[in-house]
Amino acid sequence: MDTQHLALLAITFGAAIVNGALGYGFSSITVPIALLFLTNRVLNPALVPIEVALNAYVLWVNRESLPNVWRRVFPIVIGLLPGVIIGTAIVTQVNPGWLKFWTFLVLLPLILLQAAGFRRPIKSERSVGLGFGAGVGVLYSVTTISGPPLAVMLSNQGLTKRDFRAALGFIRLAESSFTAIAYAWAGLYSVESLNLVPYIVPSIAIGVPIGAALIQRIRPETFRRVCMSFDAWIVGFGLSNLLKDLRLVETNLAFLLLLAVGILDTWLLYRFFTVQLPTAKRAETLAQAAHIQSAPADSSP
Repeated sequence: MDTQHLALLAITFGAAIVNGALGYGFSSITVPIALLFLTNRVLNPALVPIEVALNAYVLWVNRESLPNVWRRVFPIVIGLLPGVIIGTAIVTQVNPGWLKFWTFLVLLPLILLQAAGFRRPIKSERSVGLGFGAGVGVLYSVTTISGPPLAVMLSNQGLTKRDFRAALGFIRLAESSFTAIAYAWAGLYSVESLNLVPYIVPSIAIGVPIGAALIQRIRPETFRRVCMSFDAWIVGFGLSNLLKDLRLVETNLAFLLLLAVGILDTWLLYRFFTVQLPTAKRAETLAQAAHIQSAPADSSP
C-alpha cells in the first residue's frame, strides 16, 4: 500500500462519515481532494459502481417515504439520461487537466451557495425538473458529484427530513446507475480504476454507520456547514494549483483565489455561528414552549 492508496483510504473514510450523517456528500468530499493526485478518468470509474450500492442503501433505509416524493422528482430523473450521455462524452474527450479545472470551477459556487444557506423554493417543479435533471446528469457523469445542487434544490422545496433523504436517494441511485452503464459503454473502466475499489469499500462500510450515529449528537445544519467550509477550501486550493499548472496564471498570484475563497468562507462561517444558528435555536425554543403550553388544552376532554 503506497502513500496514494493510504491517502485515498483516509479521504473516503472521512467522506463516508459525512454521507452517513447527511445522506449525501461522499463524492463532494472525496473528489476535490482525490483529484489533487488522480485524474477524473481514473477516479470516476472507481467511484460510480460504489455509489450505486451506497445510494441504493440510502433509498432502502428511507423507502417508506418514497411514495411521498417519487412523482415530484421523476422529471429530474427523466432529465438525467441525456445529461449523463453528454457528460460521459466529455470525460472521454476533454484533456484531464482542463477537466479538473472545470470540475472545480463548477463546484465552487455550488458549495458556497450551500454554505450561505441559500433558500428559494421553486414553484414549477415539473417544468424546471427536466432541465435541472439534465444539468445534474452532466455534472455527475463528469465529476461524480451532485449532492450540492440537489441539496440546494430539494431543501428549498419544504421536504421533511425523511422525504428529503428518500428523494435524494431515488435521484442519486438513478444518476449513478445511468452513469455506470454509460461508462461501461464508453469503455472507461480500467484496471487502474478497479484497483482503487478495495481501498474505498472498507472506508464506506465503517464510515457510514459512524456518520449515522454521529449525526444524532450534532445539529445536522452545523455539521453540514462545517463540511461545506472544508470543501470550499479544498476546491479553492485545487483551483489555485490548476491556474498555475495550466499556465493561466504564471506566478503565485494564482493563490489569491484561495485567499478570496478563504475570506468569503470565513465570513459565511462567522455569520452562521453568530446569526443563523442562534436564530434557529431561538425559533426551536419558542416552538417547544408553544407546544408545551398547548399540550394541556389538547389533552383535555
